Amino acid sequence: MFIGIVCYLLSLTYAEQKLPVALNTWAFLEANQVAWTILHEPGKSSLDALVEGVATCEDQQCDGTVGYGGSPDEHGETTLDSMIMDGSNMNMGAVAGLRHIKQAIRTARFVLEHTDHSLLVGDAASNFAEMMGLRRESLTTPASRAMWLEWRHHNCQPNFWVNVAPDPKKRCGPYKPQSKRLTTNSNIKRLECEINQRNHDTIGMIVINQRGQIYAGTSTNGATHKIAGRVGDSPIPGAGAYANNEVGAAVATGDGDIMMRFLPSLLAVEALRSGETPENAATYSMKRIAHYYADFSGAIVVVDRWGNHSAACIGMKKFPYSVGQGKNKSVIKFRDCIVT
Repeated sequence: MFIGIVCYLLSLTYAEQKLPVALNTWAFLEANQVAWTILHEPGKSSLDALVEGVATCEDQQCDGTVGYGGSPDEHGETTLDSMIMDGSNMNMGAVAGLRHIKQAIRTARFVLEHTDHSLLVGDAASNFAEMMGLRRESLTTPASRAMWLEWRHHNCQPNFWVNVAPDPKKRCGPYKPQSKRLTTNSNIKRLECEINQRNHDTIGMIVINQRGQIYAGTSTNGATHKIAGRVGDSPIPGAGAYANNEVGAAVATGDGDIMMRFLPSLLAVEALRSGETPENAATYSMKRIAHYYADFSGAIVVVDRWGNHSAACIGMKKFPYSVGQGKNKSVIKFRDCIVT
């Protein structure tokens, strides 16, 4: 009995050394620093830290793939997807295809805290955000418009259309369905669309406070030149992010159209529940996707409830993620990617 009590107390001390913790995908260090700082402020919650950290990336247009003015769709418009998940009760708030509202993560928080719903989409989500006090404004910038015009000038190449006429590999739309299959390998088609860090990125963030309360969240402007109305993995629970106070959390980034078919964040968290380490859970999740899509590009960050963390990636050489932990300020860590 005495030995058991000692081991339990030692485990608590070990956990305290690693908590609180803030982690996020990619080398978005300033976003991590904001979250880590708020975690140490009296009266602030892990939800506050998550929202302000992600909002920092939205404001700074991290890599041009988060926030306004990036990843224009085929009509030249930027739309936003975002999600927050509460690991204590599995509640979530999310928005998808958000138009004319810059604060996607704040809108997701409003959905979480002021509705019984989980996901709002499109113009209706924008109307909701306005009711909550957010300002409607254009998400288009001179840079995003120039990107779209350049794409149009090059016959809308690359794009995400298949089996339509006119041939989407040669001309812009509008398109109509084509009964004859024109595209025989959708994986090759995805490679032509250059699914990579620069055009298909997301900030996924996990925050755990000293008491073990976990929040996970995401924000993205999606895939560049996407078909209007497309929604990726970021606002989908279990795909872009998943959190459970009993075991830990995970956030993913990469080719969302592929990832949402596998729910990699849920896979990783359930692997933790089965006793796997964060490293093994992350690797298992990515290998599940690579088994079916050998040329897939993506990554995942996984943390257990004690603050032990790792990441895994496929389709890149190295994957950076940002960590602020315990009393240590934010740093960037790198993981070598899995070779398939």
